[in-house]
This record gives sequence, C-alpha cells and structure tokens, in this order.
Amino acid sequence: MNNKELIGELSRRLGYTNKDATQLVASVVSIMGEELQEGKILSFSGFGTFEVKKKMERITVNPVTRQRLLVPPKLILTYKPSTTLKEKFKNTFADE
Repeated sequence: MNNKELIGELSRRLGYTNKDATQLVASVVSIMGEELQEGKILSFSGFGTFEVKKKMERITVNPVTRQRLLVPPKLILTYKPSTTLKEKFKNTFADE
C-alpha cells in the first residue's frame, strides 16, 4: 500500500473527501516526525512502538583491504511490533 492507496482507503472508510484524508495523513506524519525528533517514543496499542535510538561509533574492517575504519555514531529509527500484531501474523501463517 502506498500513500495514495492509504488516502483512498481512509476516505472510503471514514467518509472523508480525498483532500481531507490527505490533510489527515500529512498531519499524522508531521506529528510523528516532530515527536521522534524530540526523542520521544511513539506507542500505538495493537500496532507497535517507534523509537529513535543512538547507534554508538564502532570500528569495522573492510574484508578486501583489511583496512580498519571508524564508523561514526548515528541515530536510527526502530520499530517493534506489538504482541497483538505478532499474534495476528503468527495465526495467519499457521493456518496455511
């Protein structure tokens, strides 16, 4: 599903116009981005948790040249699905 399909589905299910659904999606994404930039954790019941984590600097080795390189620290976005969502997928594939 892409952005256009999500907007179409929201407008269909909620009875919104495509313009209203577009504004809704843009607002949700904007709010989520702002909260994550502030270092907050976003938790959605039945869906999962989004969190920004700091990955520490580390030394890695190029396997071809065997040269050691320092990889600088960086921030990464992580997602952990809820146990409810995990169970839904587990049960879906167990039925097949």
